Amino acid sequence: MDLLNALVALANFVLIPAAAYGAQLALGALGVTLIYGILRFSNFAHGDTMAFGAMATILVTWGFQSLGLHFGPLPTALLALPIGIAACALFVLGTDRAVYRFYRRQKTSPVVLVIVSMGVMFIMNGLVRFIIGPDDQSFADGERFIVNAREFKSWTGLEEGLALKTSQGITIVVALLTVAVLFWFLNRTRTGKSMRAFSDNEDLALLSGINPERVVAITWIIVAALATIAGTLYGLDKSFKPFTYFQLLLPIFAAAIVGGLGSPIGAIAGGFVIAFSEVMITYAYKKVLGYALPGGWEPDGLVQLLSTDYKFAVSFVILIVVLLFRPTGLFKGKSV
Repeated sequence: MDLLNALVALANFVLIPAAAYGAQLALGALGVTLIYGILRFSNFAHGDTMAFGAMATILVTWGFQSLGLHFGPLPTALLALPIGIAACALFVLGTDRAVYRFYRRQKTSPVVLVIVSMGVMFIMNGLVRFIIGPDDQSFADGERFIVNAREFKSWTGLEEGLALKTSQGITIVVALLTVAVLFWFLNRTRTGKSMRAFSDNEDLALLSGINPERVVAITWIIVAALATIAGTLYGLDKSFKPFTYFQLLLPIFAAAIVGGLGSPIGAIAGGFVIAFSEVMITYAYKKVLGYALPGGWEPDGLVQLLSTDYKFAVSFVILIVVLLFRPTGLFKGKSV
């Protein structure tokens, strides 16, 4: 029984949160890797693109809630998500037309585009803060838990109760559906194949009649959808605060680079590697070991390798190690 309690505690505080967080990072990293693979630059504004898409979804969610529109036990934000995606897509397409297109036509080096994206990042960050404010915003509704800890205890008779939040379950399901649709689109549709051809060899793709501006526009729309979904899911699971999404840029880039920049499968794998590393290294294992170890062997300390204040340092260290020893990542993407 004690071993079961240890497993439940581990699932509660490590496995389930890390799986949800990994799904959110994977969706964010997919957007980064698509931009890098097709438009050939590292988009530092991606975290704030997530914030903008989530903000648009939140504003629509509040509108629906004021009108009495709800989604039953599920968050109303899922109803508002398509409108948030559309708003974010219009914004990033406008940004591309106003900013990036000029540099793309000038055949500017990727380093200049990275610097330009940093400027866009600060503008987007300021815009989101101006519209919705810098503080935490609450927009979650519906059922809070799929599995309640108290009910789980009564069902099983265990001391430790398993709690699965609705936001965590939705995150994993929506991420799986989004990834499945994305891979189907890239591998089965003519447009998706055109995007892959453009990514592999731009000159050959142009000679075969592929319209580069159409590929660019579709890429931005897909990236906007991924960013909005990831940003909204993160906001539902944790909380929405504009500056948090700026901080998420490090683990998202770490996930994309660890998996291999330009590799969609690598972005997904990298997201889970980073998430599980962050959660496992910063979790205090005292409770789990208290159940698992024989009586009298319980540790006195927290048994925590690193404080949660240094969570993003884990991403940074993993990123540095990968850049030093395997710059193409786990799935041999494009070297940084």
